[in-house]
This record gives sequence, C-alpha cells and structure tokens, in this order.
Amino acid sequence: MQALYTAHAHATGGREGSAETDNGALKVALSTPKELGGGGGTGTNPEQLFAAGYAACFLGAIKFVAAQDKVKIPDDAKVESSVGIGKRDDGAGFGLVVTLKATLPGIDHEKAADLVKRADVVCPYSHATRGNIQVNISAT
Repeated sequence: MQALYTAHAHATGGREGSAETDNGALKVALSTPKELGGGGGTGTNPEQLFAAGYAACFLGAIKFVAAQDKVKIPDDAKVESSVGIGKRDDGAGFGLVVTLKATLPGIDHEKAADLVKRADVVCPYSHATRGNIQVNISAT
C-alpha cells in the first residue's frame, strides 16, 4: 500500500504527559482515568483520542459508500464511539472493546444498516482492528 497521507504526532510522559501533532493542530494534556489507577485529571487519554478518531473516520466511510449510491448523508448524522480498556482474558496485558453507533436521520433503517455494514469494510480503522478487538456496530 502506498500512503496518500501520513499523520505525525508525538507523546511525552506517557498517560500523564502530553501529545501533539507536528503541525500543532492538536495539542493535548494527558491524564490517566481513576478507573485505571490515575488521578483522573482534566486531560484526555488515548482511549478518548481513539474513540474520536474512529468515530470521525467511520462517518467518513459512511459518506463514502453513500456517495456510491447517490445517497446524501444529512449534516446532523453522527457516529457515537465508545472505547473500553481492560485486562485481556489471557492475562498478558490490556485490550480494547469498541462500540460504534451511527445515527443517520431521514434514512430508513434498512438502508442505514446497509451503509454501516459497507462502511465497516471501507473504514481503515475497522480494517486495522478486525480480528484484533471486539467492535460492535449499529445504525439508527
């Protein structure tokens, strides 16, 4: 595969540090949630960043497959993403579980479900996670 675009970012300090992109468009303080043994500070965390990125990418994939069918996705369409982290069943480390819920107002449920199913094939985040983590996807 030849990359059409490459994002660059760096993090310092781990979960209690900061992260930013090379162009300065994103600069965030990081805090560990209390549930993971941290102080639960005001910063964001990798799971929130992944949830936001996956939601945005998945909505883009829905728009891509909808355009193939000449279906306009409404401006108020959204993808809600939840990313959970916990100990893996094998005890060797941590794993993720993701839930994506696409809301496509004005599009009938059958068509919305079809678009979401096809978007799951197109979305690079879905492709990267397939078979590696549990991802639950739905459309409304």
